[in-house]
Amino acid sequence: MADIEIPLNPRGGESWLDGIRWEDVILPEGENMGILSEDEEDEMEEIKSDTGFGSVIIVDNLPVVPPEKHEKLVNVVKKIYGQIAAIREGGLWMPVDQETNKTKGYAFIEFCTPEEADTAVQQTNGYKLDKSHIFAVNKFDDFDRYEKVPETYVPCEVTEYQPRENLQQWMADERGRDQFVIRYGDATEIYWNDAAQHKAEDVYRREFWTESYVQWSPRGSFLTTVHRQGVAIWGGKNWTRMQRFDHPVIQFIDWSPCEKYLFTCSSHDPVNPRDPQTVNITVHDVRSGKKLRTFSGPMSEFNSDGSSGLKWPVFKWAGTSMSAKDTGAETYFARQIKNAISVYTASNMSMLDKKSIKMENVEYFEWSPTDSIMSIYQPEAGNQPSRITLLAIPSRQEIRQKNLFSVSDTKFYWQSSGEYLAVKVDRYTKTKKSTYTGFELFRVKEKECPMEVLELENKSEKIVAFAWEPKGPRFAIIHGDGPRPDITFYTMIDKLGRCKKLGTLKGKSANALYWSPQGKNIVLAGLKSLNGQLEFFNVDEWETLASTEHFMCTDVDWDPTGRYVTTSVTSVHQMENGCNVWTFNGKLLYRLPRDRFFQFLWRPRIPSLLSEEQEADIVKNLKTYSKRYDSMDEELQMQQDSEMAGERQALLDEWNEWYRKKKAELEEQRDEREALQGYYEEDEGEEEEVTVEDVIDIVEEIIAM
Repeated sequence: MADIEIPLNPRGGESWLDGIRWEDVILPEGENMGILSEDEEDEMEEIKSDTGFGSVIIVDNLPVVPPEKHEKLVNVVKKIYGQIAAIREGGLWMPVDQETNKTKGYAFIEFCTPEEADTAVQQTNGYKLDKSHIFAVNKFDDFDRYEKVPETYVPCEVTEYQPRENLQQWMADERGRDQFVIRYGDATEIYWNDAAQHKAEDVYRREFWTESYVQWSPRGSFLTTVHRQGVAIWGGKNWTRMQRFDHPVIQFIDWSPCEKYLFTCSSHDPVNPRDPQTVNITVHDVRSGKKLRTFSGPMSEFNSDGSSGLKWPVFKWAGTSMSAKDTGAETYFARQIKNAISVYTASNMSMLDKKSIKMENVEYFEWSPTDSIMSIYQPEAGNQPSRITLLAIPSRQEIRQKNLFSVSDTKFYWQSSGEYLAVKVDRYTKTKKSTYTGFELFRVKEKECPMEVLELENKSEKIVAFAWEPKGPRFAIIHGDGPRPDITFYTMIDKLGRCKKLGTLKGKSANALYWSPQGKNIVLAGLKSLNGQLEFFNVDEWETLASTEHFMCTDVDWDPTGRYVTTSVTSVHQMENGCNVWTFNGKLLYRLPRDRFFQFLWRPRIPSLLSEEQEADIVKNLKTYSKRYDSMDEELQMQQDSEMAGERQALLDEWNEWYRKKKAELEEQRDEREALQGYYEEDEGEEEEVTVEDVIDIVEEIIAM
């Protein structure tokens, strides 16, 4: 449909409007010209108030208390609702029975805006104060609406079933391509990675799609956008909004591994500067959009280590196999509190066994990526040494425990399949003036969970980076104090059942390690201060595939298949923003330069339905399976060659046509030129081809007889 240009009428009047078909008028993209969309109209209707009490809620099922406990109850209610939004001054009224002087069991609360009142209703309706008092929360305007319900029953209109879009349709791409999203300036763009044609193919683009950042769901079904009033998730071929979740002033989001639940989080400054900053975390059901549970409280309840900022994620999900055959029923999630860890059951959002796991002075914990096993660290306290514990859930049985002494710091590194756990331990020397580093290695899935200690030859060397090989037993360590540290590779598989050193790469300009998702290949990256030095290394063959550079590179990302790598320069640097796409062996395919470049994210793939045996069989017979794709590549190459030949022929035809016209013009102007010049132009004469031989070089060679 063509755009309609509306002419101006300087004389006034409306007769010039008669010839315009208004249904053909197209507004500029991103501009609503003051006309609300259907979604915006729905939102306006939700907050519209006929009575003027749209920001007032009624909280029922409060305790009925005598005068001496009235102030205490008011403070409790203020604490609960003050964490959601600011209550107006004098905006909490709790009626009192004139005869008994006891409260009547309900209260009126007024917020600053109707949106805040809506949020309070959604987050606290059903809130359990104790066993006998479960809040029933409604908006004041709802009572007036309920009174106007007609006496005559009118049956609801049955709407025709509309099938939902296929959220996995992108996985059916015939050429097996992957998608990625980039965010720069005010734009968000989604592309196919078309490596065969050395370019990115457009999928979808939208201005002002998000107000801060975007995030894929763990299996790639949804793209999450963040807004002031909450988050929205998008999917399907047409990028339809599948669901939205209200959460004003949202800051953080976190998906459950199988995409069933979504955590949203916000922090709020108190009205009184003396009061602590509060945190509000809500758990949403992704399919229905319902709020399942809210966790609210002062910042200190969510930061047990006493730090000022919020460490996200607060809640951590237990590992799952991530198999596509799995029904996706996440079992447990947990958070750390003071001297304990609280584990919750996802099915009912309640605490496991109704009590936390007591862990004196616990500092942090991590879940296994594939099992309900916790690794927990407790630092030294008094005469008690530091302790590492592997704990099974829900049995709470200790799988393994290790005491450590003179510990400065620790960090957990789980291998992606959950078979191994490496714990980096920084210890003080005897003088307490310096530290040295070693590793505690646990074989989690072997009988009795054996462990061993790994120390570098030079224990005082700085550990720059550590990374496990996905789906494999190997790991790499960058160690050294200079600008060109060493990189050593180890394997957990050895005839003696111990960790074995594979080899060391000396003097590499690298400060980060990026293994391919399929293992075998690794990118040794020198990011930021090392100016984007990149080395593509094959660990199986122990050879460097390519050494190159992406100046000022800040990020490196492998695609889910391990075939391609992206390097990015974000807006942290003002120059050369954008990303480059490489093959696994370091060949540059194409560049995407973008000013004010913020984000690059590959779209995650759904886990394979194949077993390990089936995958191994495919690898073994890869040549047989690859024939189909080789023929597709040949067809695509022929098509590209044909298109290129067509373009060249078109250019040649254009030149020949131009040459013919100019020659004809020259012939038409011959008489005029001869008259001006005063003589006749000679004929062109005959052409003769002359061959000239030049001696380029002389080489003298003695031939033995």
